[in-house]
Amino acid sequence: MQVNGYGALSKTAPIAPIDFERREVGADDILVDIMYCGVCHSDIHMARSEWGPSVYPIVPGHEIVGRVSAIGNNVTKFKVGDLAGVAVFVDSCRTCPSCQSGMEQYCDEGMTPTYNGFYRDGVTPTFGGYSSKYVIDEKYALHIPFTDQLEAVAPLLCAGITTYSPLRFAGVGKGHKVAVLGLGGLGHMAVKFAASFGAEVTMLSTSPSKEADARRLGAQHFVLTTDEAQMKPLKNHFDFILNTVSAVHDLNSFLDLLKVEGKMLLVGIPPEDHSVAADKLISKRRSIVGSMIGGIRETQEMLDYCAEHNIVSDVEVIAMKDINEAYDRILKSDVKYRFVIDMKTL
Repeated sequence: MQVNGYGALSKTAPIAPIDFERREVGADDILVDIMYCGVCHSDIHMARSEWGPSVYPIVPGHEIVGRVSAIGNNVTKFKVGDLAGVAVFVDSCRTCPSCQSGMEQYCDEGMTPTYNGFYRDGVTPTFGGYSSKYVIDEKYALHIPFTDQLEAVAPLLCAGITTYSPLRFAGVGKGHKVAVLGLGGLGHMAVKFAASFGAEVTMLSTSPSKEADARRLGAQHFVLTTDEAQMKPLKNHFDFILNTVSAVHDLNSFLDLLKVEGKMLLVGIPPEDHSVAADKLISKRRSIVGSMIGGIRETQEMLDYCAEHNIVSDVEVIAMKDINEAYDRILKSDVKYRFVIDMKTL
């Protein structure tokens, strides 16, 4: 199946028009005509081969919303005309303990990424959502329980589930004091979810200009992390800190803000490994918990929760031709808070 898209031929090449082939629709597959695709910071990392060697040509995009235009003979969960979503992975081994328990993102053999990887045959490359169509096994596709705001729904498939999953794992709810570190694509969703779950939310940021947005999104408090006078009263204050920062920063200064048995939920991956002082953990039985997206079941749960509570991402819709400019703006933190490509402009 011939497909139009945008991708890169090397780590130094711009994102540009590219044609490629997808497999034909198999018995268990659905064909999704892509309507919107979110732009994730990881798209930039992988397009530029910053997270290990990338697979070229690369077609990024793993926040995909579209409409089903064909189904295989065995498909029972979708029908032609349904809205469908494709998130960060499109297959897994299906047999390991993680897959069997609905946590395919932690597949022992490695999940099959939506792009920049290979299907289970180890040979056929995966290509992402900066394209006109996607073929996916129905077991790894998501139902989209929205009828409008679809451009703002797309980022839920990565930014949404990346923050929803650790908050749910930690049991965040009413009576908890939660800090969100970093107000970006992930951070703005973290504030929305934590506030919706009933927690008292504090935004920790280096940018005073973000205070108004933080409060609009649901944060009751805003603290400038560069201001020692604001930070000092927060020692031993929080039950949870959701750390979304992907830049180099000192974890130890933030661990001090956690109560006894407090947890730092880590979802950002900086370019250099963190250094953690053992006494910061031992002295208050604190812990650091890593988390990566969610399985298909939890991602569907998140989408259903968002539809029920009218939670979507704050987005700026762009044309496909403007993707390289969007990358430059992301690197300058010049987006509130997620770019989404309108695929009609492909």
